[in-house]
Amino acid sequence: MEFEPVIGLEVHAQLKTRTKIFCGCDTAFGAPPNTHVCPVCLGMPGVLPVLNRIVVEYAIKMALATNCDIAPKSRFARKNYFYPDLPKGYQISQYELPIAEGGYVEVDADGGNSRKIGLTRIHMEEDAGKLIHDPDRPHSRVDLNRTGVPLIEIVSEPDIRSPREAGAYLRQLRAILRYLDISDGNMEEGSFRCDANVSVRPAGSDPLGTRTEVKNINSFKFVESALAYEIKRQIAVLEDGGVIIQETRLWDSGRQRTVSMRGKEEAHDYRYFSDPDLVPLVIDDAWIETIRKTLPELPRARKARFVDNFGLPEHDADILTSSKELADYFEACVRQINAPKLVSNWVMGPLLALLNAEGRTIADTPVSPERMAELLALVENGTISGKIAKTIFDEMVQTGESPEAVVSRKELVQVTDEAALEAIVDRVLAANPSEVESYRGGKTKLMGFFVGQIMKETRGKANPQIVNTLLKNKLG
Repeated sequence: MEFEPVIGLEVHAQLKTRTKIFCGCDTAFGAPPNTHVCPVCLGMPGVLPVLNRIVVEYAIKMALATNCDIAPKSRFARKNYFYPDLPKGYQISQYELPIAEGGYVEVDADGGNSRKIGLTRIHMEEDAGKLIHDPDRPHSRVDLNRTGVPLIEIVSEPDIRSPREAGAYLRQLRAILRYLDISDGNMEEGSFRCDANVSVRPAGSDPLGTRTEVKNINSFKFVESALAYEIKRQIAVLEDGGVIIQETRLWDSGRQRTVSMRGKEEAHDYRYFSDPDLVPLVIDDAWIETIRKTLPELPRARKARFVDNFGLPEHDADILTSSKELADYFEACVRQINAPKLVSNWVMGPLLALLNAEGRTIADTPVSPERMAELLALVENGTISGKIAKTIFDEMVQTGESPEAVVSRKELVQVTDEAALEAIVDRVLAANPSEVESYRGGKTKLMGFFVGQIMKETRGKANPQIVNTLLKNKLG
């Protein structure tokens, strides 16, 4: 029997607010344990939560960007469960009346076709704290700095049909959050966390299979690996005559497998009820429209514009718009030198290679868009060759100099004098008569040898187009 996977994802995104969702404590990451806390987020008796307006505005932004219906009236609820890093014994979340429902995220699915992944809901909630387990002693410590940090949970419909599609959905979701500037999407710091629900069923059938949940996966690669493993595991169980147990599992990246953690809770296990300390949240159309006007151009729209306006291949546009900062860098270059494909090649090639090798982001690039445009203008006008440009780029990174300064200091101006190059070509051909004879006998790959010899003699400064033309004319 052939099976197909059915996948739904629950994403928790930490919002980039200065203070927590129900109190004025700082949300900055990396502070000493238990220093960003107060009686409200510690759940002391008699304290009352006060909703942070910016959290609501950020949730509305995400709802608009993902085509959701925004509820005119929503409520906060208490989600009751016991865990040592949950000081109140419950989490303030939303349940029956979330802030947004419906909507979709459009992704490039398997086969290159565009697909809409439906969203069930978006709701606001507070984060829990963090347990730190001592590796040497049977002790655990609790850090409550994260308690009360604002989150939105984005729950997809079970519309995803492959691990690759799940990865594409998550990348697009994070890109939207970052374009909106409402979350940094940092998976290493826990600002973007994913729980995956997966089941399998006979291909072409409608009923859903029994699902398992894989918790708190902290990289796109691990999400795809965990889903691929879990799909194979479930199919193997069913083909062996077994049954799938509804449970929560963890991804063990070291052993590349999921492991059972606990039985899966249902909604009634949390004993949800409306939080009596928080009044219903009322959102009118005027507030929504005010926020709608602040929305930026979103990643897929920007990608389409890059293809249509700049004539870029889909692949280039996809990479360049994967982050707002990278897309901004590209456009800043193109505004100064009207050569989109040349700029694209250099941004995706030498620049991203440098940033990846040094663990930098585009915001921390040592080569500004202005400097990059100056360098590429020298290539465009024939002052330097593309090969020399790479040497100059490396010098710019090391010294911070302008490309013109590097060219002047290292005497790297491209040789374009046809008479001077012709003399060099004649010398190279005269010095290699056997290779000339072999080339004329059909070994045309020797053209690369001749070009290399000329470049060696000119220290890489010969104009390659002129050299190739001269060689072809002289070699017949």
